[in-house]
Amino acid sequence: HPSVNVASILSLPLPELSKKLRDGSLPPDHVFYAYVGKALQLATETNCITEFLQESETQLRKAKLMEKQGLLYGVPVSIKDSIDCQGHDSTLGFIKNLNKPAVEDSVVVQVLKRQGAIPFVKTNVPQSLISYDCKNLIFGQTRNPLLYTRTPGGSSGGEGALVGGGGSILGIGTDVGGSVRFPAAFCGICAIKPTGNRLSKRGIMSGVVGQKAVAAAVGPLAKDVESLALCLRALLSEDMFSLDSTVPPLPFNEEVYSSTKPLRIGYYETDFFTMPSPAMRRAVRETKQLLEEAGHTLVPFELTNVDYVIFNYCVRGMFADGGSSFVKKFKGEIEKGSTGLFFWVAKAPHWVKMLLSWIAKPFVRMPFIGFVSSYSTVDEVWSLHHEIEDFCHQFIAQWKKLNLDVMLCPMLGPAFGIGYPAKLSVAVSYTMLYNALDFPAGVVPVTLVTDEDEAELKGYKGYYQDWWDRTLAKAFRGSVGMPVAVQCVALPWQEELCLRFMKEVETL
Repeated sequence: HPSVNVASILSLPLPELSKKLRDGSLPPDHVFYAYVGKALQLATETNCITEFLQESETQLRKAKLMEKQGLLYGVPVSIKDSIDCQGHDSTLGFIKNLNKPAVEDSVVVQVLKRQGAIPFVKTNVPQSLISYDCKNLIFGQTRNPLLYTRTPGGSSGGEGALVGGGGSILGIGTDVGGSVRFPAAFCGICAIKPTGNRLSKRGIMSGVVGQKAVAAAVGPLAKDVESLALCLRALLSEDMFSLDSTVPPLPFNEEVYSSTKPLRIGYYETDFFTMPSPAMRRAVRETKQLLEEAGHTLVPFELTNVDYVIFNYCVRGMFADGGSSFVKKFKGEIEKGSTGLFFWVAKAPHWVKMLLSWIAKPFVRMPFIGFVSSYSTVDEVWSLHHEIEDFCHQFIAQWKKLNLDVMLCPMLGPAFGIGYPAKLSVAVSYTMLYNALDFPAGVVPVTLVTDEDEAELKGYKGYYQDWWDRTLAKAFRGSVGMPVAVQCVALPWQEELCLRFMKEVETL
């Protein structure tokens, strides 16, 4: 329509846009088609969309007739491929999942619709979801909207690219090792991974089904923190609690989110496992300084044994069955791309694994191969769960001893070149820690890579100076001007406090 100013619609932040939609000063169809047009353009540039949800146009008409306007009335929302939308495939990048449309909407999608939102596209993921790149044989490689030679992150990579490029104002993803946080950090936007069970996971496909050691979560991605808060306000409604009674009925706590009292913030610059890039370290330091100047108290927090946590809790926890259920998913599939080595090892006979584990020991920081080398017995899995529980309580005790409200941590960045995540599975240490602990963790972009950061990278050695560290140095290179984020963390069920802290970081 010639009178519609598309640019001005696309430039509105979500809280403002939704206010205009609700008070009638913006017609929902103008907003809808403005975003459809922009999404189409981005799909051409970055290959981030897997499907247009045709019924969204019918829903648009229905929304206009709704008596009670929800918090997201008329807002177009993008949905990750693995989240069920009735009548559409949730492929996970597997060919065998094509033409198997979901029978009903996932609970999250049902609640979004009841709140007046209009899910309009599904977005790309890496095959199996167990990767932080974004490529599969059905839809191909998704690119970073800020620099096409870079990955948008994963596994919610299509969401990161679409929201980061401005083709969606709100996206819904999932996170089991950083899968909403990587795309947000790599594409220069915000995201939050809530506590695993704060939002319903009914009707959401998982990369590794049945494992309970590492908590998966559903979370939103958006340009700013206020948009994430609005999304959680809408989702944490009576509808969600009645549709899925396993989710605790905790509505959004406005008082915590809007509080202005100074915070006591723990922080660390490194986990002593994955050496941060110069830009990552600077991002934490500068944020810490700004927070102190704003009257908050910052307290150093000492992380220990992250290598043990990553290999023993995260990797062993996710693949306690020797990787067998994961391998089964690939039966009859061709592409193994980002999980090739792991996949091969998981299928190899036991004696080959043990031999490889022994050979790899001097070169690789920990015999990674040993972790898929055998099935765990029930006894071992139970004791692993017990160990993770203990670790979580110790971590909380250390947190409480320092009397902290929240924690400021590094977030992996800048975005790697396409193909690097497959070689650098170990670099998930900064994010996956908080899936093992099941703490809410959000990401806020705070700076861009400078020429000085790039120059400093020449001296990057890593903590182990092994093949992984050398590859990591290459993955960080050539990133001047790319965004770098920090991670904001709170204790379980404290999403509102986490968002409040994120908002503070974003404002400063």
